[in-house]
Amino acid sequence: METRSGTPRPITRYGNPVLHRRCAPVTEFDDALAALIEDMFASMYAAHGVGLAANQIGVDARIFVVDCPDATGVHTVAHVVNPVLHLPDQRDLVLDSEGCLSVPGERADLARAATASVTGFDRHGAPIRLDGTGTLARCFQHEVDHLEGLAYVDRLPARQRKKMLTASAEHPGVGAGTDGEW
Repeated sequence: METRSGTPRPITRYGNPVLHRRCAPVTEFDDALAALIEDMFASMYAAHGVGLAANQIGVDARIFVVDCPDATGVHTVAHVVNPVLHLPDQRDLVLDSEGCLSVPGERADLARAATASVTGFDRHGAPIRLDGTGTLARCFQHEVDHLEGLAYVDRLPARQRKKMLTASAEHPGVGAGTDGEW
């Protein structure tokens, strides 16, 4: 876990409208954006997560942060503003357990592409590209889903989703989760 200067904010739970609509593009690359990114990192670390989208702290903006290992165990610590997800034409899907800070205490197996890339911008507006394998690729897909208004539970069968959301509603949330939740 990296030391950052931001202030942790409460994690928005599933059901809050900001989590269920496409987030607005970022147009200002200024000190307020830099402070928001630092708060996002602080919030993710305080909640023991490996990724966090801006709407998970109630902010309607297309930004995510990650501190996540790839398939080789190498950690990527990064932020992406206005990310665009790129998946390979020929996708090898990997079924693995996934969790979410906005649906605390619950996990489910979900198939995701084994590799993924994102393009976007850093906090200064400079173009960036990140390539991921393993958990990092899963994290990219999970966070971009959030920015599109989807949570991973929205990709599950309705009955399973309902059961998980009911169980999660009884979970205390932030600080009580396990490492590896997004």
